[in-house]
Amino acid sequence: MKVSTKGRYALRMMVDLAAFDGEEYISLRDVAERQGVSMKYMEQIVSQLTHAGLLYSVRGPQGGYRLAKRPQEYRVGDILRATEGDLMLVSCLGAQPNPCPRAAACPTLPLWEGLQQHILEYVDGITLQDLVNTGQEKREALQEEEGGAEDGQALASV
Repeated sequence: MKVSTKGRYALRMMVDLAAFDGEEYISLRDVAERQGVSMKYMEQIVSQLTHAGLLYSVRGPQGGYRLAKRPQEYRVGDILRATEGDLMLVSCLGAQPNPCPRAAACPTLPLWEGLQQHILEYVDGITLQDLVNTGQEKREALQEEEGGAEDGQALASV
């Protein structure tokens, strides 16, 4: 399993929206600029996230996007599944019962099943709020190292 740029950018976008969480809709242009991602690519990503019910969208000059739920209600695994698919390590784990004719005698199947379980537990055990908190902690530590930052500093590294 390899997480594509689409999955990584989707997580960054969701963290960005969560950091600015509120009742207001945030323009995709603002998010794209903060994240350094092209509008065209962000449009593809936001389409998948909206279709999956993870975002609300409003068209028009005052439109934009906002989270459909509170940041602590999103699991990283749900966001990755919306953009990456089922997150399966190997194809034989994608269906139950396992369709592989060698499954009953396969000496490596328990390895893949165990690794798959750990990965899913990990990504499903981290919330969007956890990522927002981690980002905030990293920015604060960086500001301390640099001797403080000016008020109103942009949230460019979310």
